[in-house]
Amino acid sequence: MSALAAESWTWFALCLFIVGCRLVSRILLLGSPRQLQADDGLILVAMGTYTALIVCINTVARSSSNLINPADGPIQFTPDVVEQRSFGSKMVVVSEQMQLITIWLIKGCLLIMYGRLTTSTKQSLAVKLVAAYVVIGFIVMEILYLGVWCRPFDQYWAVPTSNVQCSAATNHLIINAILNISSDIFIMAIPMPIFLAARLPLKRKIILCGVFGLGTFSILSAILNKFYSFTEPFGSAWVFWYVRESSTAILTANIPFTWTLLQRTFNIGSFAGSSRGRSRTTYHQFNHSHSTKNATMSRKATRPDDLERNESQEQIVPLEIWQNVQLSVQTSAAVDDKKPTATVTETGAESISDAKSDTSKGSNSDDLGVPNPGAARVTTTCVHGPE
Repeated sequence: MSALAAESWTWFALCLFIVGCRLVSRILLLGSPRQLQADDGLILVAMGTYTALIVCINTVARSSSNLINPADGPIQFTPDVVEQRSFGSKMVVVSEQMQLITIWLIKGCLLIMYGRLTTSTKQSLAVKLVAAYVVIGFIVMEILYLGVWCRPFDQYWAVPTSNVQCSAATNHLIINAILNISSDIFIMAIPMPIFLAARLPLKRKIILCGVFGLGTFSILSAILNKFYSFTEPFGSAWVFWYVRESSTAILTANIPFTWTLLQRTFNIGSFAGSSRGRSRTTYHQFNHSHSTKNATMSRKATRPDDLERNESQEQIVPLEIWQNVQLSVQTSAAVDDKKPTATVTETGAESISDAKSDTSKGSNSDDLGVPNPGAARVTTTCVHGPE
């Protein structure tokens, strides 16, 4: 087995495992395979094109194409040589298309996820602008590759070819590098304000940094595969980086969605580090200044079983309020014409966790439910009129 085959199929097995974990995790979270969403479907399509890429790229490594190395000297274009090089050139075209489609499908999955995560108008606008850039960039790149750079189209596998753009594809590689790398940077920049503002434990932040590290490696792979395509067009280094870029992109898009499965398997807490309490308690205490009698009452509200939420990284919880309130009531006798008065001082702290939810659709599929604590203090003065 060649080095490329060993590495590429290892990447494939890892990506297949992570995508499988993602789908199981999503089904556990959403309750049914029918509840899977658009980005889940795109991931399945991306795995199909990624599989085709791995098969074709290994075929390319074993074949010759119409990109002829001058160092090889004059080549006798016998029918067998032409047929072999023509087949290899077709595999290059198919590999390029599978790689492009895989990468851009992953971009779409990430943008859909970020679209659910963003709540502010500015963040939503940023997602829409980047999505427009990604879609338009892909369309322009495909039009140029399929209809402009190499005409007629069958020159892509002609042996020998009359146009260097049909074999080296220099113009296409330049456009691809610009659109691919720039859109990756834009996509990675979108969630930064969300994660920087999130109050997460250190371990959780380290996990997020690891995921972003994979995204950074994917960008580095895109840079290196273009670098070797330009500097060593007759070598094989660029093929390895094609595989690494696509593989790390798939891992980056799927690892964040495996938290529910990890939580169920290893019985760990929520990604945001919130407690697993299922009850809320409110206390009211009344102290009367003219009496030694104290009355205390408590009320306990328990969440019904059918409303129990999954403490998942991918769960965005609805509004929840925890309140601890003490009421102190003091009254004084009437003086002359004045009315008796009572002063009620209510003190307490409320911890409010508010996150984006969509209960009307019956699905909560975002990645992080991050608590947003707040506090409140209320003082109320009551006047008791004559009986």
